[in-house]
Amino acid sequence: MEYKNIDKQHILVRLDPGDEIVASLMQVAKEETIQLAMVQGLGAVKKVVMGVYNVPAQHYQANTLEGAFEMLSLTGTIDTMEENPYSHFHITVGDEKGLAHGGHLNEAVISATAEIIITKLSGSIDRRKSPETGLNIWKF
Repeated sequence: MEYKNIDKQHILVRLDPGDEIVASLMQVAKEETIQLAMVQGLGAVKKVVMGVYNVPAQHYQANTLEGAFEMLSLTGTIDTMEENPYSHFHITVGDEKGLAHGGHLNEAVISATAEIIITKLSGSIDRRKSPETGLNIWKF
């Protein structure tokens, strides 16, 4: 992984084969002391673990895909929970037949490269666990 601050608000991140998306972006967030940011990206992955949340059960159903996938879209936020970097990312990947698969991103390993833009926002927001949904939601 390499990254570059191109101005006060934007960081360009390039991920290389074998890099894991969530861990890499959390490393950048920690190194750059990011309190609040938007994330968007694309690339190619060889393994992705993504989930769909079941609200009544308060549980993620994880789905793992392995093979050749284009990362059609990575979107989400970086913020904090108890003052530590926290990520909330969703991903859509396309398979060799052109079918799309998506969900809440737990893990994704790069096969070729990824190009990700982090847009830092003014201010900060922390998260708290919602007893109603079991999700870590923004605390206003």
